[in-house]
Amino acid sequence: MVCLSALIYVVLPLIEVDLLNPTAASEAKAHKMKRLVPTPNSYFLEIKCPKCSATTTTFSHAHRQILCQKCGQPLGQPTGGKLKLTQQCKFRVKK
Repeated sequence: MVCLSALIYVVLPLIEVDLLNPTAASEAKAHKMKRLVPTPNSYFLEIKCPKCSATTTTFSHAHRQILCQKCGQPLGQPTGGKLKLTQQCKFRVKK
């Protein structure tokens, strides 16, 4: 006599997120290496000096203090992560 064990079916909950087509918001929150296409979190900035209106190009995660090339006014301080800009500075992300 052959004993057949009972088959157990496990019902998994439905996932409400499409894993193949994630939204831009969920991709931005994910770690840089766990995204569908790994991309860095860093970028280049153009910072405009409030004093002389000169533009300075710098890295978003700079390790040194950023000074204006013409007047020498400080534009940003390193924080160990992203650069902290002074309050009067205007910036744009370079493409």
